Amino acid sequence: MKIDRVAVRAYRWPREVPISNGRFTYDDAMTCVVQVDTDEGIVGVGLGVGVLLRRGERAVAGLVEVFDELLRGADPLATERIAALMYQPKLLGKRGIETRVASMIDIALWDIKGKHAGLPLAQLLGGARESVPCYIAGGYYEDGKSLDDLAAEMVGYVELGATAVKMKVGRLRIHEDVERVAAVRAAVGPDVELLVDANGSYPPSVAARMARELERFDVYWFEEPVHSDDYAGNAVVARASSVPVATGENESTLYGFRDLIAAGGVGVLNPDAEIVGGVTEFMKIAALAQAADIPVAPHGRQELHVHLACAAPTGVMAEYYRPSVDPLAYELNPLQPELRDGRLYAPPRPGHGMELDEKAVERYRVH
Repeated sequence: MKIDRVAVRAYRWPREVPISNGRFTYDDAMTCVVQVDTDEGIVGVGLGVGVLLRRGERAVAGLVEVFDELLRGADPLATERIAALMYQPKLLGKRGIETRVASMIDIALWDIKGKHAGLPLAQLLGGARESVPCYIAGGYYEDGKSLDDLAAEMVGYVELGATAVKMKVGRLRIHEDVERVAAVRAAVGPDVELLVDANGSYPPSVAARMARELERFDVYWFEEPVHSDDYAGNAVVARASSVPVATGENESTLYGFRDLIAAGGVGVLNPDAEIVGGVTEFMKIAALAQAADIPVAPHGRQELHVHLACAAPTGVMAEYYRPSVDPLAYELNPLQPELRDGRLYAPPRPGHGMELDEKAVERYRVH
């Protein structure tokens, strides 16, 4: 089997209500679909956010053209060989948008491998488990959103069967965000795990203060308390509080995670296969985490990451987004993993199991 073509389509759509975390406001959403065709008719698909900057789809498209020329005629099952071709730091593959595009291609290749073998991705990767606990992510800042609205949102997630929920902090003064955390804890009760995400919005000293405040709310983890590149800052926060520090969603490559772990202070790793270099690199990072006895809870798209959380030896949890966060993402991929009794189940279809309805979002195509 050989690769015939690598191509990309990009979609960008406005959000009805802009949402904000501790650092950014998102008034639109972007998804790129990379398609890898083979001479045997097996087609692999990889999704990614590309870049959220305006006109970012142009950079994605240009890089896909480069990779297309590089990979035509290659064996799509030889994922290690192809990963090495796409990561040559002097020439191609440096961290950032190049790694994100390579990630999408690698994900598509693993989709091909699963379809070729007739196996779901989780099983193909070793199948450590069939399902994992999940948390429903939300709790964004929105104009006019009150404490009662935030609490009601989180209670709604629990009523859907969630046993863990995640909310944002970092945009307001500490006492205001502590009030928001208190409202959510009171609303969901003591038996639901509460995760708090700052999206790297604090300097280490302020993050340490916030971490100490969070202790009294029995917070499961404090995610990205400091800038994603501030490894030493993570350690400062970890020493200041008993709340585990979760980080890694913006880290890429095996080397980045090696250095992140070595710096200390990491309680939970949140690698995202759409950023780290794809499935190939994700599983190497999972092995690093296993050797360090660090739990892995992948960040990002549930359709893909439920497979990786099930396959990772120390996988403990997967992230799950409801349609309220991005309704059109559900239109693009209506076959979502099953959420039952607080657990997410890996789809049984070969490959990653995504079956896209691109006609549903065709009006938002930008490339």
